[in-house]
Order: sequence, then structure tokens, then C-alpha cells
Amino acid sequence: MINFENVLVLAPHTDDGELGAGGLIARLSAQGTNIKYIAFSSAPESLPDGFPRDTLVKEVHLATGVLGISDLVVKNYPVRNFDLHRQEILDDLIKLRKENNFDLVLIPSTSDVHQDHQVIMQEGIRAFKNTTILGYELIWNSFNFKNHLYVKLDETHVMAKVKALQKYSSQAHRPYMSDEFVRSLAYTRGLQVNHKYAECFEVVRWVIN
Repeated sequence: MINFENVLVLAPHTDDGELGAGGLIARLSAQGTNIKYIAFSSAPESLPDGFPRDTLVKEVHLATGVLGISDLVVKNYPVRNFDLHRQEILDDLIKLRKENNFDLVLIPSTSDVHQDHQVIMQEGIRAFKNTTILGYELIWNSFNFKNHLYVKLDETHVMAKVKALQKYSSQAHRPYMSDEFVRSLAYTRGLQVNHKYAECFEVVRWVIN
């Protein structure tokens, strides 16, 4: 049993939260944890030709629904330009902090080199510096990822993550969206802690009440 009651997932773009922490989210959801998911951009400019601009908004609703999340917010910050809106993003996060009582916040790891991910990571730490914060792993963006914490997963958690990511039809061409990749990474992380599957996180801040 993981003893978190109110969890906030900060995803720079739709699908980041599922990719980095889909297994943990599925496990927490099964326990009845309250989970709020914020996607800061649906990145319509990144869609392949032929897809309507609202495709990723629809897909993230389907994907987070698979993981048991009903509290979803999708914002419209311009992809790859979050740095130009840093103060607005921080204001959004501070408002969230004041209106909620989160005991865990999930953010991109501090080793993630994507420019938008860095903004969400930095402003997330700034806004929630008195809260437990874990950085999730996106290995294609990360250099020197700090694998401090492992969450053991069962087949049901991994399957939920796989099924959630399958909802992103528009992103199916990306290698890291494949079932094979998701399972192989979960298997690798599980092997490191003598379990079939796991997800790995960087401990940015750990607060013991």
C-alpha cells in the first residue's frame, strides 16, 4: 500500500504523465487515491498530417480514463515555448497549491533536457517545495537519470499503462509508445529490484509528516 491520498501529475504535454508514471498512476488509482492530471499543452503542432488539431485533447481524456483519472485539465501553452510563459505557469501551479492539499507531486525529472519539461520541472519544484516530489523517467530525454526510488508493479498495472498509451493513435509512430518498449523498460526496472515489473523515480523532495 502506497500511502498517498492526493496526487498531482504535471505533464508538460499530453502523454508525458502516462509514459513516465502510468504504472504508478494505475496502482494508486486502484487504491482509491485522488489523482489530478494537468497537461500544459496538447501540442497540436506536433501532430502528423491529417489529424484534427484537437486530436491529442481527445486522446488524453481516453488515456487518463483507462488509468482511472477523472480530474483532468488540458491547458494551451505553446509547445516548445513554455519558457516564454514561465510566470503564467508558476501562477497556475501556485493557484493549484492553494486550492488543494497534495501530498505527492509527479514532475519530469531534473535530468530531462526537453525545454518544456525543464520549465514544468523547475516551476513545479518552486511551487511545491514543501511537498513530496518525484521526477518520472522519460529515458529518451534524460541524461544521468537518478534512479532513487522504485515502485513495484503487477501485470495489471503494466497492462493499464499499455492500454492507456494505445489510446494515442496519433503518436503510435513513436518508438517509445510501443507495447514492447513499455514492457521492456518495466521489466528492466523490475529486474533491478527482484520483481517482475517496476517504474523508477528520482526523489526530488521527500517530506515525512
